[in-house]
Amino acid sequence: MVARRRKLAPVTSLKYALVLLLSLAIIGCAGNDETPEIAADTGEQQIYDQAQRYLRASNWDLAVRGLQTLESRYPFGRYAEQAQLEIIYAHYQGFEHEAAVEAADRFIRLHPQHPNVDYAYYMKGLAAYSSNDDLLARFLPTDEAERDMTSAKEAFAEFAQLVSRYPDSPYSADAKARMVHLRNLLARHEIIVANYYFRRGAYLAAANRGRYVVENFQRTPAVADGLAVMAQGYILMGMDDLARDTIEVLAMNYPEHPNIDDQGEFKSVYTLDGLQRNWINKATFGLFFPPTPPQFDSRDG
Repeated sequence: MVARRRKLAPVTSLKYALVLLLSLAIIGCAGNDETPEIAADTGEQQIYDQAQRYLRASNWDLAVRGLQTLESRYPFGRYAEQAQLEIIYAHYQGFEHEAAVEAADRFIRLHPQHPNVDYAYYMKGLAAYSSNDDLLARFLPTDEAERDMTSAKEAFAEFAQLVSRYPDSPYSADAKARMVHLRNLLARHEIIVANYYFRRGAYLAAANRGRYVVENFQRTPAVADGLAVMAQGYILMGMDDLARDTIEVLAMNYPEHPNIDDQGEFKSVYTLDGLQRNWINKATFGLFFPPTPPQFDSRDG
């Protein structure tokens, strides 16, 4: 007796179809990434020209392989140092940021007096600057200040080294602009952490974060929020004198801050006059719509 063949459910069929398409795509990509064999007798100029064609075609993987072949076969040739610089660029464009940093470090170590070593420093900072960008971040709007700041700190240090060592470099102006952005980002991150501490009830830790911004990130937009964080933390800890002094500084320097009213007084869920509850919360004896932890972010939008 021949067994009757069962029909696949539509969902199962779709799943198998998707798996098949994905497999074909992977096979296709793998086929495209195969490295053409470079004959042993291929000349230096030919290898370099081929690598340049890969660069112009944005085929970063093949460009890296070609440039590495060039360097290994002709380590003292006329294109060896240029190949090392272009390997940094190809890694960076291919989103291989750690490899770009390593390649830049290698170039700086081998050629500390090279006329283009400033480019290696710049690309090292740029790679660190971009290393925290993931696939979702490139397509979905995310708050950059909420991410881990390790890469931002590394990038700031690299750009600072470039500006300090090579102030006349053509890359210094862009490095300075990126340093301003990174400094603002690091300061904003501290405010986000302070807001987290408020939600956890860690008022001293929150106040310390605000003070850190005020003391270490002067002339950044986050300073005003840093003062507001300090004032709120002092209020919640019962340090009214410190709170009044901080509010006075905030009102004097940032009168338009959303936590300062027209009379220069502090506006928040918790003020020097105590907890500010809405009428529903009062009428229900605190059962409904309890006050939310204070949060500070005066950025537009």
